[in-house]
Amino acid sequence: MSNKFQETWEIYASSWKAESADDKHAIFDKCLDIACKYNDPIIKTQGWDELSKYMVDFHKQIPGGHFVTKYFLAHSNKSIARWDMRNHDNTVLGEGISYGEYNNEGKLVSLTGFFETPEA
Repeated sequence: MSNKFQETWEIYASSWKAESADDKHAIFDKCLDIACKYNDPIIKTQGWDELSKYMVDFHKQIPGGHFVTKYFLAHSNKSIARWDMRNHDNTVLGEGISYGEYNNEGKLVSLTGFFETPEA
């Protein structure tokens, strides 16, 4: 079952690279529950619309920004992933860890990202 979770995770990760909300929603349909919750040091969102807005804003700050999974483990409908954040030319800009929870259909219902943020 962990391979299914990793496949779902990679589909979700690819949504960060999609540029429009419509493109993101088409990807979300394959991997995210409609009421999914997302939480990181910057924002908390609920549902596809709030998450896709955050992702589109991310692209405005980092054109071509996306994430590459370096390590993935899953069990009991939960996963952790270690990843690199990269820009349009694949330069590593940062790294982090994400925790995911999946529903019985294998879609993500909750995502929590951990990464360092600049000191204010």
